[in-house]
Amino acid sequence: MRIKHILGMQVVDRDARILGKVSDLDFDDEEGIINNIVISHKTGVISKDDIVINFNDIESIGDYILLKLNIKE
Repeated sequence: MRIKHILGMQVVDRDARILGKVSDLDFDDEEGIINNIVISHKTGVISKDDIVINFNDIESIGDYILLKLNIKE
């Protein structure tokens, strides 16, 4: 899968809560791996927070990204 396909992908936690979409990636050029993904998380009508998730906390990537963990509001 290409990096451009991950950007904008919806992210879901273990309890099937939609957290937001991938807005950025922390990519290690030397190793050629993704360290973290950044999720744009809507916290209110207008406000947003970014959530940084370690790539090792991802269960699977398909139509959406499923996390191994739960994110508390």
